[in-house]
Amino acid sequence: MVQLKVVAIDGNLNVVHQNNVQFDSELPEFRTQGGVHIHTDRLTVTSPVLMWVKALDLLLDKMKRAGLDLSRVRALSGSGQQHGSVFWRRGASQTLRDLDPDQNLTQLLQHSFSVSDSPVWMDSSSSQQCLDLQAAAGGALRLAEITGSRAYERFTGNQIAKLLQSRPDEYQDTERISLVSSFAASLFLGDYAAIDYSDGSGMNLLDIRTRTWSEICLEATAPHLDRLLGAPQPSTSVLGPVSSYFMRRFGFSESCSVVAFTGDNPASLAGMRLQQGDIAVSLGTSDTVFLWIQQPRPALEGHIFCNPVDWQAYMALLCFKNGSLTRERIRNECAGASWEVFSAALRETPLGNNGNIGFYFDTMEITPPAVGVHRFDPDDKKVSSVSPQVEVRALVEGQFLSRRLHAERLGYSIIPGTRVLATGGASSNKEILQVLSDVFNAPVYTIDLSNSACLGSAYRALHGLVAESGVSFSDVVKKAPEPQLAATPHPTAQEVYNKMLKRYARLEERVLQESRP
Repeated sequence: MVQLKVVAIDGNLNVVHQNNVQFDSELPEFRTQGGVHIHTDRLTVTSPVLMWVKALDLLLDKMKRAGLDLSRVRALSGSGQQHGSVFWRRGASQTLRDLDPDQNLTQLLQHSFSVSDSPVWMDSSSSQQCLDLQAAAGGALRLAEITGSRAYERFTGNQIAKLLQSRPDEYQDTERISLVSSFAASLFLGDYAAIDYSDGSGMNLLDIRTRTWSEICLEATAPHLDRLLGAPQPSTSVLGPVSSYFMRRFGFSESCSVVAFTGDNPASLAGMRLQQGDIAVSLGTSDTVFLWIQQPRPALEGHIFCNPVDWQAYMALLCFKNGSLTRERIRNECAGASWEVFSAALRETPLGNNGNIGFYFDTMEITPPAVGVHRFDPDDKKVSSVSPQVEVRALVEGQFLSRRLHAERLGYSIIPGTRVLATGGASSNKEILQVLSDVFNAPVYTIDLSNSACLGSAYRALHGLVAESGVSFSDVVKKAPEPQLAATPHPTAQEVYNKMLKRYARLEERVLQESRP
């Protein structure tokens, strides 16, 4: 998290204001790099809580100076990077209720946190606590079935357990534990804001089916933890009106509602306006896949969260480490470093690549946990090399078959009306998008993700005002700009890739066996 950002929209979903505060350059006194402190063990990564508070002071001042009339804001919501946590000191709730509008938030809250530097998503220092939690839950897969994910070092529950064990005095001085999202909502609310179901799913603590804290996970993490977390609430909840502090200091209206804040990934799903059956593929240094699913099947890979815009649905997230850097390597080696030649190879080779399949894991992959380059001929025999054109198609088809295979294993299914939304650097390559469309047998649309979490938060604020009356999120955002159609599947794609997907799954098992030490 390198900045605090705001997007304001009007009733027609037009963006009327944007602003931001860059942590490193505008708040240099906190001495962060990329908004964080990386500790000497290279595992512990934190951010100063007061830096976030001061950034909000600065941002609101900028908005006022820009002439934005905050009295016209009907509702607000927001998002924070997932997994990070904020530990409020005993007595902080009273401080929040009694904020003096003549002082800024930084002055008022400087003694309100029992932990001054918050653990954030980059932290990987809680390996032992992950092992302990998985053992208590009955194994990694059982934990995933309860919470949507196996134990991860960055997940909040494991960070809480580590704090309790390593710094018990600070833990004992804690009155409330917030996620970054609910912490920010608390500032606007003037009281502790509930953790929402969707961001709460990234803690290894929430039972994603009952949408309540899991007793097994709570007991394995810390005593009386439910009291410190408070009861989770639906992501569409209106938590209350903005506090009198923001009315008197910044001119917000007393009728301005605070809608539950959520995590950055759930907010991005809202910003992309995913619907049932949709899948979003971000083609960057690593490739990230967002899914809307109805019947989740948690696994050891990927994450399942409660859906932020439909409480009866779920979303899933998969990350693949070997993305654009691997595509660039094959372009350099097989296409003379030319994207034009690379694209021509995709155009000139048939769907299914005459039965050739490739796995290209230049670095240890996350999904699946394998490494190396593995090529197979039409008879499933391993080969050491193929022609440059076959190599190009084997790479791109293999990457997208992997995205589809692992999405379906988490409960995703292609339905009539399914759309693939593509973003990131490679989404400008028409031939790559054509392969993506063919593999998923669905039209591919391109979208701009640069503002998705912020825009999603604004959409969610608007939806929060009408959600209780049964109005759907898709109805609220139907006036938003439509994504651009980029590719439609070839008539034979379904037959070719349904067969190929089964082969790919079998061969992936072989690759996994060979990658194990």
